[in-house]
Amino acid sequence: MGWLIGARTPPAHDGSPQFRDGRFRNAVPTPARSLRAGLRLWREFLLTPKPAHTRPARAIALQALSREALLAAPDGSAWRLGHSTLLFRLDGKFWLTDPVFSERASPVQWFGPRRFHAPPIALDALPPIEGVIVSHNHYDHLDRASVRALHARVAHFIVPLGVGHTLRAWGVPAHKVRELDWWQAARVGALEITATPAQHFSGRTPFDGQRTLWASWVLAAPGLRLYFSADTGYFEGFGEIGRRCGPFDVAFLEAGAYDARWAHVHMLPEQTLQAFHDLGARHLVPVHNGTFDLAFHAWNEPFERLHALAGAQGVALCTPRIGERIDLAAPCAGSPWWRE
Repeated sequence: MGWLIGARTPPAHDGSPQFRDGRFRNAVPTPARSLRAGLRLWREFLLTPKPAHTRPARAIALQALSREALLAAPDGSAWRLGHSTLLFRLDGKFWLTDPVFSERASPVQWFGPRRFHAPPIALDALPPIEGVIVSHNHYDHLDRASVRALHARVAHFIVPLGVGHTLRAWGVPAHKVRELDWWQAARVGALEITATPAQHFSGRTPFDGQRTLWASWVLAAPGLRLYFSADTGYFEGFGEIGRRCGPFDVAFLEAGAYDARWAHVHMLPEQTLQAFHDLGARHLVPVHNGTFDLAFHAWNEPFERLHALAGAQGVALCTPRIGERIDLAAPCAGSPWWRE
């Protein structure tokens, strides 16, 4: 039952505008789903065999990484390590988002969505990490085994309100954890990290829904402004984020695990492109794809749809292989590796 550790109800955050009646809320309420419809959807997701195309038929070709290569990389570099796990080198330090290195995005490792590929670098081969940024507490974004293996080598954990309660329960020292509400910022050296709104939800058990906050993130380093959406539906808040914190050199935007039935919490590809325009970003890197089977669409469909949409709209789309270095000042387009 170790997966329940950290799932206890976190303290109330009555001072937050997002916290009402004991739970966090989206700025605009998302559509309610009836109990019957919810049970039907979960039954389909967990018990109905999915089409074969939701997983790649062959192994995905990765760009393997080494500690030496990472340490030799210049400032202003980024790497996709899978799903929403990103590694940045900014201000001479390394930062991770939503680190998930386990085999499955699940409370247990014998059941649940299994990785398509191993991470391009083993967790214990990573260089020292200045900070970890967590977007919310879902299993594909907050992995207990990864946090417990990492925290001795991490100086800072920057998380939304309530998530710090979980990290402390897992053994992360309290002095390493900084919890932020939307529009609050933390500064570490020359890097400013701002929690910004997202339209999503939280919960790790059937009993703790919306007890912790979810967030997107702005990373402002010398000469660079980056946006990481994590999980979100499309909402008007993208325009406000762009006005208050943009324009952005690169936007790492969710594009995967979508379905019209839950578009209010996970964007469809057309909405991802609209969010990109709202933010006023220069380059788009799609994330939340290529690692776990979390929906019913083909595993490579997000890349194909975004490739076509970006081409039609003249959007600078960057699709690196998992493990391939991104030059944040001038991201290359990348190859259509998902077709190989």
